[in-house]
Amino acid sequence: MTQPLDEGPFFHGTKADLREGDLLTAGFRSNYRPEVVMNHIYFTALRDGAGLAAELAAGEGEPRVYLVEPTGPFEDDPNVTDKKFPGNPTRSYRSTEPLRIVGEVQDWTRLTSEALQQWRDRLAELAADERGEIIN
Repeated sequence: MTQPLDEGPFFHGTKADLREGDLLTAGFRSNYRPEVVMNHIYFTALRDGAGLAAELAAGEGEPRVYLVEPTGPFEDDPNVTDKKFPGNPTRSYRSTEPLRIVGEVQDWTRLTSEALQQWRDRLAELAADERGEIIN
Protein backbone atom coordinates (compact mmCIF):
# COMPACT_ATOMS: atom_id res chain seq x y z
CA MET A 1 0.00 0.00 0.00
CA THR A 2 1.19 3.47 -0.71
CA GLN A 3 0.18 6.35 1.52
CA PRO A 4 -2.16 8.72 -0.34
CA LEU A 5 -1.27 12.38 -0.36
CA ASP A 6 -4.23 13.42 1.74
CA GLU A 7 -3.83 14.86 5.20
CA GLY A 8 -7.56 14.80 6.02
CA PRO A 9 -9.46 15.48 8.16
CA PHE A 10 -11.26 12.19 7.55
CA PHE A 11 -14.90 11.22 8.05
CA HIS A 12 -17.01 8.07 8.26
CA GLY A 13 -20.78 7.91 7.83
CA THR A 14 -22.89 5.29 9.59
CA LYS A 15 -26.10 4.74 11.54
CA ALA A 16 -24.18 3.37 14.52
CA ASP A 17 -24.22 5.38 17.74
CA LEU A 18 -20.53 5.67 18.65
CA ARG A 19 -18.38 7.54 21.16
CA GLU A 20 -15.02 9.24 21.03
CA GLY A 21 -12.27 6.62 21.22
CA ASP A 22 -14.39 3.79 19.73
CA LEU A 23 -12.78 1.85 16.90
CA LEU A 24 -14.43 1.10 13.57
CA THR A 25 -13.16 -2.15 12.06
CA ALA A 26 -13.49 -4.19 8.90
CA GLY A 27 -15.37 -7.49 8.88
CA PHE A 28 -18.96 -6.28 8.65
CA ARG A 29 -21.48 -6.60 5.82
CA SER A 30 -21.46 -4.04 3.03
CA ASN A 31 -24.15 -1.35 3.22
CA TYR A 32 -24.60 -1.67 -0.53
CA ARG A 33 -24.26 -5.44 -1.06
CA PRO A 34 -25.24 -7.13 2.25
CA GLU A 35 -24.12 -10.54 1.00
CA VAL A 36 -20.51 -9.25 1.00
CA VAL A 37 -18.48 -9.11 4.23
CA MET A 38 -16.01 -6.26 3.89
CA ASN A 39 -12.25 -6.76 4.32
CA HIS A 40 -11.74 -2.99 4.71
CA ILE A 41 -13.18 -0.02 6.59
CA TYR A 42 -14.01 2.92 4.33
CA PHE A 43 -13.73 6.67 4.91
CA THR A 44 -13.49 9.94 3.04
CA ALA A 45 -11.97 13.38 3.37
CA LEU A 46 -15.32 14.91 2.29
CA ARG A 47 -17.71 15.57 5.18
CA ASP A 48 -20.81 15.49 2.98
CA GLY A 49 -19.57 12.33 1.24
CA ALA A 50 -19.60 10.67 4.65
CA GLY A 51 -23.09 12.13 5.15
CA LEU A 52 -24.28 10.44 1.97
CA ALA A 53 -22.80 7.14 3.19
CA ALA A 54 -24.55 7.62 6.54
CA GLU A 55 -27.91 8.22 4.88
CA LEU A 56 -27.49 5.12 2.68
CA ALA A 57 -26.16 2.89 5.47
CA ALA A 58 -28.11 -0.16 6.51
CA GLY A 59 -30.00 -0.12 9.78
CA GLU A 60 -32.67 1.86 11.54
CA GLY A 61 -30.52 4.33 13.47
CA GLU A 62 -30.11 8.02 12.84
CA PRO A 63 -27.50 8.82 10.14
CA ARG A 64 -24.31 10.09 11.78
CA VAL A 65 -21.00 11.47 10.55
CA TYR A 66 -17.88 10.95 12.62
CA LEU A 67 -14.48 12.57 12.45
CA VAL A 68 -12.07 9.61 12.32
CA GLU A 69 -8.36 8.96 12.51
CA PRO A 70 -6.78 6.04 10.63
CA THR A 71 -4.71 3.83 12.97
CA GLY A 72 -2.65 2.31 10.17
CA PRO A 73 -1.90 2.49 6.46
CA PHE A 74 -4.68 3.22 4.00
CA GLU A 75 -5.15 3.36 0.25
CA ASP A 76 -7.38 4.98 -2.35
CA ASP A 77 -10.76 3.20 -2.53
CA PRO A 78 -10.58 1.19 -5.78
CA ASN A 79 -14.39 0.97 -5.89
CA VAL A 80 -14.51 4.62 -6.98
CA THR A 81 -10.92 5.49 -7.89
CA ASP A 82 -10.27 5.03 -11.61
CA LYS A 83 -12.93 2.28 -11.81
CA LYS A 84 -15.74 4.84 -11.84
CA PHE A 85 -13.98 8.22 -11.60
CA PRO A 86 -10.53 9.22 -12.92
CA GLY A 87 -8.17 9.87 -10.03
CA ASN A 88 -9.81 10.17 -6.62
CA PRO A 89 -12.18 13.17 -6.76
CA THR A 90 -14.32 11.70 -3.97
CA ARG A 91 -11.23 11.55 -1.72
CA SER A 92 -12.35 8.07 -0.67
CA TYR A 93 -10.06 5.66 1.13
CA ARG A 94 -10.02 2.26 2.78
CA SER A 95 -7.93 0.44 5.35
CA THR A 96 -7.66 -3.00 6.89
CA GLU A 97 -6.69 -1.25 10.14
CA PRO A 98 -9.28 0.33 12.46
CA LEU A 99 -10.44 3.94 12.39
CA ARG A 100 -10.58 5.74 15.74
CA ILE A 101 -13.58 7.97 16.42
CA VAL A 102 -12.32 11.48 17.24
CA GLY A 103 -15.75 13.12 17.49
CA GLU A 104 -19.18 13.47 15.91
CA VAL A 105 -19.78 16.04 13.17
CA GLN A 106 -23.07 17.94 13.27
CA ASP A 107 -22.73 20.33 10.32
CA TRP A 108 -23.11 18.06 7.32
CA THR A 109 -25.61 18.47 4.50
CA ARG A 110 -28.67 16.20 4.69
CA LEU A 111 -30.24 14.98 1.46
CA THR A 112 -33.84 15.64 0.55
CA SER A 113 -36.00 12.52 0.50
CA GLU A 114 -36.14 12.81 -3.31
CA ALA A 115 -32.35 12.99 -3.66
CA LEU A 116 -31.93 10.08 -1.26
CA GLN A 117 -34.37 7.97 -3.29
CA GLN A 118 -32.44 8.82 -6.49
CA TRP A 119 -29.24 7.55 -4.85
CA ARG A 120 -30.98 4.36 -3.68
CA ASP A 121 -32.33 3.77 -7.20
CA ARG A 122 -28.88 4.37 -8.68
CA LEU A 123 -27.28 1.90 -6.25
CA ALA A 124 -29.94 -0.70 -7.07
CA GLU A 125 -29.11 -0.30 -10.77
CA LEU A 126 -25.39 -0.69 -10.07
CA ALA A 127 -26.02 -3.80 -7.98
CA ALA A 128 -27.87 -5.36 -10.91
CA ASP A 129 -25.00 -4.48 -13.27
CA GLU A 130 -21.66 -6.31 -13.11
CA ARG A 131 -19.89 -2.93 -13.01
CA GLY A 132 -21.44 -2.52 -9.56
CA GLU A 133 -19.20 -5.29 -8.20
CA ILE A 134 -17.36 -4.40 -5.00
CA ILE A 135 -13.59 -4.72 -5.06
CA ASN A 136 -13.02 -6.18 -1.62
